[in-house]
Amino acid sequence: MRPSGRELSEMRKVSIETGVTKHAEGSCMIRVGDTHVLCTATIEDRVPPFIKGSGLGWVTAEYGMLPRSTTSRMRRESAAGKQQGRTVEIQRLIGRSLRAGVDRVALGERQITVDCDVIQADGGTRCASITGGWVALKLAVNKLMKTGLVVSDPLIDPVAAVSCGIYAGQPVLDLDYPEDSEAGVDGNFIMTGAGQLIEVQMSAEGATFSRGQMTELLDLAQKGVDELVAAQKAAVGA
Repeated sequence: MRPSGRELSEMRKVSIETGVTKHAEGSCMIRVGDTHVLCTATIEDRVPPFIKGSGLGWVTAEYGMLPRSTTSRMRRESAAGKQQGRTVEIQRLIGRSLRAGVDRVALGERQITVDCDVIQADGGTRCASITGGWVALKLAVNKLMKTGLVVSDPLIDPVAAVSCGIYAGQPVLDLDYPEDSEAGVDGNFIMTGAGQLIEVQMSAEGATFSRGQMTELLDLAQKGVDELVAAQKAAVGA
């Protein structure tokens, strides 16, 4: 039995509330169980120097956790004067995951920055950030299309992410913190709505895993991503 009482292949409750901030071109609050992430998308008429003049657009991301998003207060990284390695790794993951679903020619030479701020953490914050980040990105792109600045939708396919792992010897979907902290194997699966893999982050945390178990986890991830994509589409009215 899982600590939450969920079935092995059962996701936590997912909700996505859109339009939660006044100024951002796209915004949402995604809640995956007790993990809550605020995602906002900002459009800028500029691109990084390395693609300037290419006609290509750019999507990037920033990620952070509020001081009391966890059980004890964390010091703000701005107060420490630098970002932690984990933060840098996660925001790079979010950025390249979202870019995988973007036609950068259709986006045009502009940048969209997706900010993911963890309000409350209970496992799977990077996966929730990617899933909610796509919703914020889609809403921002919709505004570009409504104003005629972008003619065709540059978002090729939804992008969503979910964690899977081996907990108490069983493959489970969507790990919360009690499971994540005890799992023998832990993985994050980033996929498109069409089921194409973007990235898999997987490691043995205390026990090795077989090819057969890897396949089981991929199947669970596909189920979870299908549910998340349905929630994304409902949130943006697609």
